[in-house]
Amino acid sequence: MRRVLAWGLMLGACLCSSSWAEISYQSVREGYRASDALILDDRGRVVERVRADFHERRGDWVRLEDISPALQRAVILSEDRRFHDHAGVDWPAVWSAAWGNLVSEGRRGASTLSMQLLGFIDDHYRRGPGGRSIMQKISQAYAALELEAEWSKPQILEAYLNLASFRGELVGVDALARVLFQKAPSGLDARESALAAVLLRGPNASRAVLVRRACGLLTEMGSPDECGSLADFVDLALGRRSAAWADAPGLAPHFARLVLGGSGAGEPGAMVRTTLDADLQRMAVSAIERNLLALGDANVRDAAVVVLDNHTGGILAYVGSSGDFSSAARVDHARALRQAGSTLKPFLYAQALEQERLTAVSLLDDGPVDLPTGNGLYIPQNYDKRFSGWVSVRSALGSSLNIPAVRTLMMVTPEVFARRLVALGLPLDQSGDYYGYSLALGSADVSLLSLANAYRSLARGGMYSKPRYIGGVHDEASPKRVMSEGAAWIVGDMLSDRQARARTFGFDSPLSTPFWTAVKTGTSKDMRDNWCIGWSSRYTVGVWVGNSTGVSMREVSGVSGAGPIWHELITYLHRGAPSIQPSMPASVHQAHVRFQEGIEPAREDYFLGDTAVTEVRLARAQDNAETGPVRIAAPADGTILALDPDIPISRQRSIFRLGGAGRHAGDLAWRVNGRFVGRGDLLEWLPSPGRHRIELIDPQGRVRDEVAIQVRAGGFQ
Repeated sequence: MRRVLAWGLMLGACLCSSSWAEISYQSVREGYRASDALILDDRGRVVERVRADFHERRGDWVRLEDISPALQRAVILSEDRRFHDHAGVDWPAVWSAAWGNLVSEGRRGASTLSMQLLGFIDDHYRRGPGGRSIMQKISQAYAALELEAEWSKPQILEAYLNLASFRGELVGVDALARVLFQKAPSGLDARESALAAVLLRGPNASRAVLVRRACGLLTEMGSPDECGSLADFVDLALGRRSAAWADAPGLAPHFARLVLGGSGAGEPGAMVRTTLDADLQRMAVSAIERNLLALGDANVRDAAVVVLDNHTGGILAYVGSSGDFSSAARVDHARALRQAGSTLKPFLYAQALEQERLTAVSLLDDGPVDLPTGNGLYIPQNYDKRFSGWVSVRSALGSSLNIPAVRTLMMVTPEVFARRLVALGLPLDQSGDYYGYSLALGSADVSLLSLANAYRSLARGGMYSKPRYIGGVHDEASPKRVMSEGAAWIVGDMLSDRQARARTFGFDSPLSTPFWTAVKTGTSKDMRDNWCIGWSSRYTVGVWVGNSTGVSMREVSGVSGAGPIWHELITYLHRGAPSIQPSMPASVHQAHVRFQEGIEPAREDYFLGDTAVTEVRLARAQDNAETGPVRIAAPADGTILALDPDIPISRQRSIFRLGGAGRHAGDLAWRVNGRFVGRGDLLEWLPSPGRHRIELIDPQGRVRDEVAIQVRAGGFQ
């Protein structure tokens, strides 16, 4: 009788026009697409999953050997208990279903896993709202016989488990396991497997029905003890149907958005190979966590890191947020606009050197200056606040003095400097005249990514190109020159000079490395943003530390906030590779230079073109200024000093200097607010916030000169 029925099914299948054509296991597997796009690092390792299909939630295709044996057994017992014995059609089940439907006038199914699989891979066999007609069922049975003649049983079971719908949007065993049970498919136990199997039979069944069916299946599987507290377990599992993906790498969520937004590759199942290094990315995340913890009560919640390959421009690490530390973890702080602070100074000095307005040994006056502007009088505050008189360009940049930078911008002009910054890829949205002379102090808003890439131009000898994040062929436009090679090299030499920055940061600070690096820190107004950007021979590393809310940090400078993170990363990058200063360009010349009256120690320095000198002297007008009665030459009356949040407070000194014919008289004393503080023609004084009266006292106790100054606390709390 079965043989007669089989022939009848085949005849019926021939008479009906089946649309099924042979579909191979290989083609089904290759055509499978996860609902996520995968972001891969440069070695093909997954660093992030980004959902691209919001109709269904599908994970990766899982091989049968990686699926829990308990789940395989539960599904076979629940859906097709004679799976391993039939050839695609379970004849006893067909007869039983037919008899049951006839006697009870109900509707019982006899579909095997093979028959159900056809509905997943061929729309002709997909069950419609009204069920299947008798001819569709006959055609489906015939197609199942053909399917099993071509596919092995393990292939059928594997495909079924990867394509079946379980609950709501969850399709396939990978999505089921990683969302409902928060584990890999290989780890599903008997209770989880039983619930998964009964979900196949009734994806929308009520909780009570699922509990009853799962308990019956567990008893049949020989685990009746698992029925205890099964109702609570079902509630817990179903409550996770919209949960986050378990074991997702989650290394670079902000970088993933950058990649997919820029490449248009956010298609379901897409695998985008990038320039990222997963090991370095993981290390950068850890460095941020460690250092934010070390800052303790400094009120620092957010940080970001960008690491670039100097030669290719590839983004090797990109951390947009401090994660759980942050109150705005989804904000990409690597692309958020923040005030640049002192980090723009290297580009300003490079432009002045290139124009041959200055050399590395040119002297700039580190003293008060008032500049009339269209909006009134601009009085820049020297955030290094040492007012140390005449300093060289090398010292001014190394010590991050603000007033010398403003004087340099007066030569270059804000408009010309702004055009240079735009050419370097910085997102200035206003003209130089809009920012005015404050542009020298970093009043413009920039992003960490654009700033780090601009520093990469310094590392590459003045050549600019956009950063890359897609791996493979480098198809970007050729790099373009934005500054002279010689000027970029000299700026790099100044930023690598430990002696030039020693009086501000000391010799032993996070800015010092056992190999060649050039580095600059910066802190914005009221200590809202803290930067440390620097490069080696191979890499450029940029770090930002602050708060997404814009709240000020407490006693955090570039050397204590972003600096330690920068140091960790650059040291890690060169743990097995040296960093040597690039060769001096042919346009740069070296000379031994002496300074008049020991203004600075004699040294070897570097020059462009024919600007080399061997001795640096003050102009005659300055010499003449030192004649006449003894007086206080510095600070000037009415000076406002602002303590620099980017420099340790213990290292900030104001210079008291005598002027006039008697300036070398060692018997003259200095008094601040009536209190003796020292003697001599030159004195360093540790300022404290408030208004102060400085007096010059002769041996008879007479006041020979006096000035009033004000010290502001800047960003210090």
